[in-house]
Amino acid sequence: MRATVAALLLVGALALAGCAGPAQPDDGLVHVVAGFYPLQFVSEQVGGDRVAVDNLTRAGAEPHDLELRPSQLAGLEDADLVVYLRGFQPAVDEAVDLQRRGKTFDVGGVEALRDADPHVWLDPVRLAAIAGGLADRLAAVDPADAGAIRERAARLDGQLRDLDGEYRAGLADCARREVVTSHEAFGYLAARYDLAQVSVTGLNPDEEPGPQQVRDVAKLAKERGVTTIFFESLVSPKLSQTVAREIGAKAAVLDPIEGVEDGETYFTVMRSNLAALRDALGCR
Repeated sequence: MRATVAALLLVGALALAGCAGPAQPDDGLVHVVAGFYPLQFVSEQVGGDRVAVDNLTRAGAEPHDLELRPSQLAGLEDADLVVYLRGFQPAVDEAVDLQRRGKTFDVGGVEALRDADPHVWLDPVRLAAIAGGLADRLAAVDPADAGAIRERAARLDGQLRDLDGEYRAGLADCARREVVTSHEAFGYLAARYDLAQVSVTGLNPDEEPGPQQVRDVAKLAKERGVTTIFFESLVSPKLSQTVAREIGAKAAVLDPIEGVEDGETYFTVMRSNLAALRDALGCR
């Protein structure tokens, strides 16, 4: 893999060498490359109109499976800052390791991952801490805008803490606390709001569970009176639908926000998730 990435970097460099002008436009903006949507969202919120953010993962694609094109590798090389989460996207890790570490920001350095679970952004309090760390990093890249960067970060911090308050109030009085998911992506959210995540598969969304594993989850869900089996927007619902049929429940989306559709944002999807959880858990 490392040799492949190195070869692609060379291809990208040669392609750029044949082009007229610099790789990045001389527009006075800070050019940020983000590994996937939540990092794009935070970069844009904190950077404001002083940053141009390029998301490496196209809408509707699984960020774990990202394979970088030569043009994207060249963009990583020329960016003012690369915002990524080490361990989540192997192709990005490989590319970063072959480039200058001084222009990278690993969000895992702000909020340490728990049990190798990368989905830290699903906890708005942890995402607020990441935004604060990114603000410090962007302020070092663009010192002329440091004051405004920190103001925007403070505003985002307030919005994320308001969202945390909505979750706390919305999930305070519920008939059930078990959240049954097809993929173990909601550990941070569950820990923050005193929920119990029960997953059919592990952290790898491509993992195929054995028949006994599916039966065990179905048995537990039936015993606990679970009414909803959740699946993700970017993953086939078949597994969740199978378990739901087994216990007479319904299948519904709980979105890990690894990407969004047009018109959606982190906040709109998080609030849709809250509504889905309240319905599934019988909250008052």
